[in-house]
Amino acid sequence: MSKKSSIPPAELRQQFIKHPVHWLALGFGTGLVPKAPGTAGTLAALPFILLTASQSLSIKLLILAIISLLGIWICGKSADLLGVHDHGSIVWDEIAGFYLVMLFAAVSIPALLIGFALFRFFDIIKPWPIKQLDAHVHGGLGIMLDDLIAGLFAGAGLYLCDFLLSNYTGFTI
Repeated sequence: MSKKSSIPPAELRQQFIKHPVHWLALGFGTGLVPKAPGTAGTLAALPFILLTASQSLSIKLLILAIISLLGIWICGKSADLLGVHDHGSIVWDEIAGFYLVMLFAAVSIPALLIGFALFRFFDIIKPWPIKQLDAHVHGGLGIMLDDLIAGLFAGAGLYLCDFLLSNYTGFTI
């Protein structure tokens, strides 16, 4: 399976329509945007985040587990059908990663903006061990794992931002 995509956008849109797994893997269509599909896909997590904001942590953890476990299959199946490992249009992993960032945070505009920026930073830069996991873990698990680790890093960064801001400025995100 190829790592890079040579699938023309029109063919990708046809694939999206042909198989229902692509509808999920491509983030309900957000992965089809021509520029920065990962960024658009990350935004597809917002309905999940907003709809579960008032739920208990145990419910949110259950939803994260479902999104992640389904994501392993969804992303792996979509990648197999496309013939490209972790095609740029596959963004279900971004949905799970950003949901993880916001799991422990109060949902507010500052928290969403900072969490979003941190998640995109870690997902794009891929510091250790994210880059190594991305290179060596294959299939649906590999597609999901690097974004979940980026989500952990971004979540820790969001917590640190909140801690520093609240302790030194009195502002809480």
